Amino acid sequence: MIQKYLYGVPFDTESVVAPIPASQGDPPVGTVKTSESGFCFACPLAEGDRVYGLGEANRGINKRGFVYVSDNVDDGLHTENKQRMYAAHNFIVISGQQNLGLFFDYPARIRFDIGFTRRDWLEVTCERADLALYVITGDSACDVVKQFRAIIGRSYIPPKFAFGFGQSRYGYKTQADFEEVVAKHRQAHIPLDMVYMDIDYMDHYKDFTVNPEEFPDFSGFVSKMKEQGVRLVPIVDAGVKEEAGYSVCDEGKEKGYFCKRADGTDFEGTVWPGWSHFPDVLNPEARAWFGSQYKALTDCGIEGFWNDMNEPALFYSPERLKAFFESMDELSRKDNIVQDEFFGKVVGGALGLMNAPEDYASFYHNVNGQRVRHDRVHNLYGGNMTRAAGEAFACLRPGRRTLLYSRSSFIGSHRYGGIWLGDNASTWAQLLANIQMMPNVQLCGFLYTGADLCGFSYDTTPDLALRWLEFGLFTPLMRNHATDGSRMQEYYRFADMLPALRKMLRLRYALLPYLYSTFMKAALENTSYFRPLGFDFPADPDAREVQDQLLLGEGVMVAPVYTQNASGRHVYLPEAMKLYRIRSVDDYDTELLPAGHHYVRCALDEVLLFIRPGHAVPVARPASCTAQLDDTALTLWACPDENGSARCRMYTDDGETSDFAAPEHWKTLEA
Repeated sequence: MIQKYLYGVPFDTESVVAPIPASQGDPPVGTVKTSESGFCFACPLAEGDRVYGLGEANRGINKRGFVYVSDNVDDGLHTENKQRMYAAHNFIVISGQQNLGLFFDYPARIRFDIGFTRRDWLEVTCERADLALYVITGDSACDVVKQFRAIIGRSYIPPKFAFGFGQSRYGYKTQADFEEVVAKHRQAHIPLDMVYMDIDYMDHYKDFTVNPEEFPDFSGFVSKMKEQGVRLVPIVDAGVKEEAGYSVCDEGKEKGYFCKRADGTDFEGTVWPGWSHFPDVLNPEARAWFGSQYKALTDCGIEGFWNDMNEPALFYSPERLKAFFESMDELSRKDNIVQDEFFGKVVGGALGLMNAPEDYASFYHNVNGQRVRHDRVHNLYGGNMTRAAGEAFACLRPGRRTLLYSRSSFIGSHRYGGIWLGDNASTWAQLLANIQMMPNVQLCGFLYTGADLCGFSYDTTPDLALRWLEFGLFTPLMRNHATDGSRMQEYYRFADMLPALRKMLRLRYALLPYLYSTFMKAALENTSYFRPLGFDFPADPDAREVQDQLLLGEGVMVAPVYTQNASGRHVYLPEAMKLYRIRSVDDYDTELLPAGHHYVRCALDEVLLFIRPGHAVPVARPASCTAQLDDTALTLWACPDENGSARCRMYTDDGETSDFAAPEHWKTLEA
């Protein structure tokens, strides 16, 4: 059952698309207090309650015991103390004595104290008592999530090539760079479907432009790459460079489509292009205009994009920079400064230039003729940039699927694109964080997700690269991405690990019939792709405790190794399962393991795949790209049930058009 409670005058975020009438009185759980100083929802947590959700957030699958803040921020240092990340996913599920979902439909900063101040207490607070609260009760956590997914609308479905492997690096600058990457993948017999283009492909970091010197015939280059089975996927940033004669800037200013200061002038902030304006993507007219700009690249044959810097990130504003220089001028006239001045004014002042709250409070959106201060709708910006592109593609590429994902997001933007989990780091802790974040992101509707394999910043190691791939081969979005200046981490560079890396990437393609079918079922039927063990085994106390194993669709459990130098790991099986210890699609061992606790050996070049009783996994022959994958000649890996039966449902389509619902796409396979 779903109940909606309205407080104050909520901003219409359009996160919920189903018509839910407002209920009168108080919610059936917890207490709500509203005042001029804000909103507070509070309820007790029983000893055995687990709290899932919040999507892209730090720490474990069970969120109990910490404070989380939805206030989208460009911060690539994802240490455990960080309360904020790139996204705002304000949905939680309390599972224990009851199964309860809570969605706080609020577009600004909101704080979740989940058993931090008091272990037995949940408290959700925000500064303005203008929001909608959705309370969902169900028979199970799965039931609660399915109801929630039904009211927020179908999750975005990418083209099938998007389930292939993509290579990326901030630092590829020239056509020769991209050609070399593709050639070396092919020479090393590493499957490849996409190469991503970071900001250096642009003409001076201007959105929707291409460097004419490095890419003199961009359309021809795109076509040449596609002939080799590779799509080029360019980045688009939120900031539009301030430059006279740049058509996007000129037209946006002329039509009033950029965010405004209080005096009506266009707000300016600095990001990669230098001084930049920010399209008012909360204004439907401006959103449609910005989306139409993607045509400059789709006309060149581009079929996929990734949106970035759309929290929106701000390096500094003119006002903040001026104030900082004035404070430095004052300090410069002193013979010496004390430590408090150095760390507080110099270091703190410089760091405080970026993403300053004062800047977010200084510009405005035009929403249906009303002026709305940005900080009061801050969390909607990145999601509406995704919406701008997604809505535009329906016109620019009618009937076709376009790859699209974003760094910043809000529940609702899951209908238009996927997300990646931001600028992570090459650490084992970040691999574990990737594993733990996936089910929570997906229960908030973001099915097409993944993290930067190997890690974006710092220097990866060959063993970390391999272990991360052994998990990443199961995630819908599978991309190796790194920052400029870090170790080159294309898989073909790790000579000692190359045979194992190649086999794991080929395994990904072999498993695509199962992975793609699982994704399509999750998107079309509001079921899950990844989920915690506690969702299927809520009465099993050991299953509820598991934080590092995931159920994948109906028939599979994955248990990645995420510890340096480990040659195995502890695994808990809530039921008997068949273990496939896989070194390649043609080289694996099987073993039927009973329910219970096990230490399972897993060499560095092996991946563990557990198949549940009565289920089968269709396996294809590997291919160099998705276009060459043959899903008609399949092998079934299976774990028969007590009756000797094992089956699976498989989904097949052309992978390009939007005809998803035809029943002939589905067939049942029996082992």
